[in-house]
Amino acid sequence: MEVLKYIMVILHLIIALAIVIMVLMQSGKSAGLSGSIAGGAETFFGKNKGRTLDALLGKYTSIAAVAFLVTSIILQFVFGM
Repeated sequence: MEVLKYIMVILHLIIALAIVIMVLMQSGKSAGLSGSIAGGAETFFGKNKGRTLDALLGKYTSIAAVAFLVTSIILQFVFGM
């Protein structure tokens, strides 16, 4: 049981580090007035708006956030940390 606790803590730390890295890799949303006009048109009319790097990073960040929540709950209720 003690080994499983250490594995969960290490997994929790890896997920936390992954979230930080993925959030830092995403581009900012405020590009000024010209960026909001041109950027809005590109994302609205673009055919591959779901396949861009920012979209993939957003999806992976959401998945990592859910995994972080699950490991937090497991560490709290199962191991009492």
